[in-house]
Amino acid sequence: MLRRQWRRLRYAARPPAVRFIYDPAYERNIWGVPLDPLRADRILAFLANEGLVRREEISAPQPAALKNILLVHAPGYLDALQRPETLTGILGREVSDSELDQVLDLQRLMVGGTIQATRWALAARCAAVNLGGGFHHAGRLRGMGFCVFNDLAVAIARLRQRGFTERVLVVDLDLHDGNGTREIFAGDPTVHTFSVHNDHWGDTEAVASTSIALGGGVGDELYLGTLLKALPPVVESFRPGLVLYLAGCDVASDDAIGNWKITAEGIFARDRFVVDLVRGQGARLVVVLGGGYGDAAWRYSARFLAWLLAGSAIEPPDNEELTLMRFRQIKATLDPVRLTSTTGHGGWELTEDDLVGILPGVPRHTRFLEYFSKVGIELILERFGILQQLRARGFKAPVVHLELEHPLGQTLKIFGSADRRELLVELRVHRSTRAVVGCEVLEIEWLLLQNPREQFTGSRAPLPGQQHPGLGMLREIFGWLVVVSETLALDGIVFRPSHYHVAALFHRYTRFLDPAAEALMRALERVLAETPLEPASQAVEEGHVVHVATGEPVRWEGWTLALAATDRLRARTEGDAYEDAVRAATRDLRLALGEEPRQ
Repeated sequence: MLRRQWRRLRYAARPPAVRFIYDPAYERNIWGVPLDPLRADRILAFLANEGLVRREEISAPQPAALKNILLVHAPGYLDALQRPETLTGILGREVSDSELDQVLDLQRLMVGGTIQATRWALAARCAAVNLGGGFHHAGRLRGMGFCVFNDLAVAIARLRQRGFTERVLVVDLDLHDGNGTREIFAGDPTVHTFSVHNDHWGDTEAVASTSIALGGGVGDELYLGTLLKALPPVVESFRPGLVLYLAGCDVASDDAIGNWKITAEGIFARDRFVVDLVRGQGARLVVVLGGGYGDAAWRYSARFLAWLLAGSAIEPPDNEELTLMRFRQIKATLDPVRLTSTTGHGGWELTEDDLVGILPGVPRHTRFLEYFSKVGIELILERFGILQQLRARGFKAPVVHLELEHPLGQTLKIFGSADRRELLVELRVHRSTRAVVGCEVLEIEWLLLQNPREQFTGSRAPLPGQQHPGLGMLREIFGWLVVVSETLALDGIVFRPSHYHVAALFHRYTRFLDPAAEALMRALERVLAETPLEPASQAVEEGHVVHVATGEPVRWEGWTLALAATDRLRARTEGDAYEDAVRAATRDLRLALGEEPRQ
């Protein structure tokens, strides 16, 4: 904490070395394209929490003007983009008429972001980072590989039109070939396109180009060795005045669609190597993010950009911690009056429902958890990006519905559209002083997250209790609930996980109130450590995990889990007395995996 505060003071005292280009609309990614729509937002949340970025160093882009796009792309290609089937071919999924403008608007905005980054790099002589972009597959006459407009090429062509004459080097270290950029500048000796990738995507001939295909399965040694050998001679001989660095993270070993094995250390070393070369040449630097697929890809970029700002390595948090960090930052910007107002504009307006609720002898709930109005719930779900993520999954107009008089607890439902045919989220909660003696907690009675438009497949089998595949948003919903409990000054959250996999997802941050249940959970985690979550949960469900002493299967009973926010609740789930009780319960507890669970 002291180190973070010192960084903030030191950073505030010096001029910015890095400018960021970002717009909240960057979150509007297209469902079916595997980029994480929250990547930029997550990066900024981490950097802000570390005290490394200030509001005035984040610049909002303008959508690229059509005249600038036409400097690179042929008019006939732009005409073809008015047909959904053209975008379907580029994105690899069907694009409807209603989605067409959304796709084009998003990519035009990110092209504008790269243009803005070149402006900052040249005018302020600082590194400029577009927290998007990198559409390097788009050529003059067509797009491909998720790339509609080539932002790198458009930004360079615009500079040329405005009289910038220095040489430009594009360092493209995305996993995939920068074929579109190379094709666009194939006859231009003042733009060198350097790309190290897995496979060539097209013709590699160009008057100023280095194109190296390493194949699949590449590790750190070959990758970094290739860069060390190939890139410095290009920088030294070409002597660029401006470098556009496409810092793709899809080279990572855990990338969702990549086929390389580059470690986090290898990617970090790569990024520092490129920047040191550029700085040694005295060239201005623009960074775009490029590829990186899956919701952990942001951490590679965040690690690099924190170093670019602070000059030292700072390890990003995991996604669960980052989600809470982001939500708390957003919550701090919200006016509490707006969360309780029925109009969304603040004030003390009373509705007919409010008046009914305060009449003698006619009790009626008018607030979710006695605090949030419906408008307030919609506002916080919108600001936290939860509704936007549902839109990105194809539910264009999600509808929030509250049932405040449910006998088992107040219920929040989110439907996919106004006809309420597709239930996406169902949450039943209440404030409880009975679940934990001496504490008031948010008790979750029921939580359902499902995508009724998705189907289970051979590689995606249902978890116990599932009728439809999940939404992939459990982390965000739970993070929202944590912030809700903090807003209400409650002692924490409690719930009874109905299946092993639910408890396993949250056990890192929670503890069972009963030490014996905690001992059993830890024993289950040990015996199932090498088993993926779905078959592990199935093994518990089907009785394949047994007590060694008796041969009896472990029966999951859904004991109460608690996430503590105050010392009152922590006293029940932490400390020496609790751990002593867990150890005592573990003493005679031995489990074994009987019949091998299906993989």
